[in-house]
Amino acid sequence: MSSHVHGPGCGHDHDHDHGHAHGPGCDHDHGHHAHHEHADHAHGAGCGHRAIQHGDHTDYLHDGHLHHPHDGHVDDHSLEVGGSNPAACTPDHACGAHEDNHTHGAGCGHDAVPHGDHTDYLVFGHLHHPHGAHCDDHGPVVVR
Repeated sequence: MSSHVHGPGCGHDHDHDHGHAHGPGCDHDHGHHAHHEHADHAHGAGCGHRAIQHGDHTDYLHDGHLHHPHDGHVDDHSLEVGGSNPAACTPDHACGAHEDNHTHGAGCGHDAVPHGDHTDYLVFGHLHHPHGAHCDDHGPVVVR
């Protein structure tokens, strides 16, 4: 598994500079970020990646990315913060899904899930966010 984290300085073009000023009247979909790696893999039922419900469609967890295949390519998605998936601190969260001394991160055994501007970990159908000496509960996820 890759430990690559997308963000400033990661080496990928996240700004999609189209040679003009972005803003009102711009016709580009700024939430649409095509993922160009793994072009030889087709996400779908039985592909080997965990499928989760994301709004009105299914996305696939792959190496810390949330992939959405459509129109001949794969978009990188992130679960939105809000509603049933808040980004609040919940220091009293004690689901008992892992040992108290468990550390979430690359190779911890839980799928990494992009959530807003951070990474959570899928633990028994809900999102754990490592926060100091505890895990915050960032809400449920429907696993397909």
